[in-house]
This record gives sequence, C-alpha cells and structure tokens, in this order.
Amino acid sequence: MSAAPAAPALDALGPDTPAHTVDAFHRGRFWLVQPKHGGHRAGMDAMMLAASVPSVFGGRLADFGAGAGAAGLAVLSRCPAAQAVLVERAPEMAAFASATLAHPGNAHLSDRASVLVADVTVSGQARVAAGLADNDFDYVIMNPPFNAARDRATPDRLRKEAHVMEDGLFESWIRSAAAVVRPRGGLAVIARPEQLGAILDAISGRFGDAEMLAVHPRPDAAAIRIIVRAALGARGKLAIRPPLMLHAQSGNGPDERSEMITNGLASLFGD
Repeated sequence: MSAAPAAPALDALGPDTPAHTVDAFHRGRFWLVQPKHGGHRAGMDAMMLAASVPSVFGGRLADFGAGAGAAGLAVLSRCPAAQAVLVERAPEMAAFASATLAHPGNAHLSDRASVLVADVTVSGQARVAAGLADNDFDYVIMNPPFNAARDRATPDRLRKEAHVMEDGLFESWIRSAAAVVRPRGGLAVIARPEQLGAILDAISGRFGDAEMLAVHPRPDAAAIRIIVRAALGARGKLAIRPPLMLHAQSGNGPDERSEMITNGLASLFGD
C-alpha cells in the first residue's frame, strides 16, 4: 500500500474534513480514505483477513468493524461477483468508509458496497432494527478490537474503540455473526494467538469445520496473529493449516506468498 495526494471533493466527509490520507491497496486496485492521526488506520491485518475469503466467493459479505472499509473492499477487489456491507459503529469512521466508496479510484467497486452504521454487539430485535437482519449474509469477516487496555494506551477515543478489547467481545461479535449469516455461510476472524481459546469457545455450537492459520514475522519467530474461519452449522473439527511467514529467514523483504496475499493476488487458505 502507498500514499497519494488527497482526492478532491470527498462529500461524504463534509466541509470540516479531519486530516486524512488516501492510500493505495492491492497495488492501486483500490483506495482507502482514512484518518491521518486519530482513529484506526488499516494495514496488513485487514489484507490478511480479506484474503481468508475464498477467491470464488460471489455472495453477500458483512465486514464487522469495517473502519474505513479496507477488508471489505479488498474482498471485492479479489472477488468480482461479491457484494459487501461495511458495518461500523463509530459514525466518524463510517464517514471515512463512505468517502472511500466515493473515491473515483473505487468506481469499479462502489456499486457492490454500502456502509451501515451499527453496533454489532447488540442482539435480537435491536440488531435487526440496526439493519443486521437474520440470515442476510453469506459470509462475515471481522477484525475486532483485540488489544488489552494495557497494550494500547491512547487518549484518542476513536483509536481506543478500534483497538481495545471489551469483556466478552468475541462472544458478542460471533453471536451476531451466527445470527446474520445463512446456514453453511462463512466466518473469518483475525486476532492474537492467545485469543484462540476465546474464539473457539464463541464458535462452539454455532460454527464448525474451523480452520486456523498462524501468521509469523519470520520462520524462527513466534506467531503474532491467527486467522480462524469456519462455517455456520458445520460439524467438522478444528484443522491447523500451514502458517504464513511475512518475511523470509533473512533480509527485510516480504515472503513471496505473503506479498501475493496482501496484494490480493492469492487467497490465504489456498482456495
């Protein structure tokens, strides 16, 4: 991803537009309008999460905690028949997502995407009233706030909301995913390795055929992320897939497979 001059007249942000950047992803195949200082700035995590969706996917996808829309648009960039709803709780970040869709460099994707301001932790009729109807999606992806408060101390409210985990977060987010996805529909979550147990507890009785893939900086380094995906109502057991190395054993350049995945040229799980 790379930066570019701010795009002209992004009406979704209005006349008092906060400081922002316009950044290229997938080697310029789509662009993201995101805050320059406060709030969440997308990067590698969003690209890996998007890459967990099979390349043949052509259904309706919900991106929970979408921020400025990076993961959802990355799915659309790689899956030409897919549609996406960018679900974001913070109105300020949802405005950046709307600006992202309005960017002229995303004209080839914007007719397949929309933004929904909603809190994915609500349940029942409150969730439906927020625009997240039962059995309305074929896939849910989520990049929830998975840092402990001590790991990401910040005075910025938007950044804290995007990064700091609340108690019971995986349970509430995955409960909502199970409600809105159709039978045998997919779920993909990115988190830290130590949160695998909480994720497996949350998908138990809801999603099965789970697959877990660990992401390592280098072959001799411990994993820094895990991606778990599963299918609603399936009964298969957890499978651990070959890991992803971000960098080769020596040098600072990206591993070839990592480079393909983060640029939308390959899927994370090989499908």
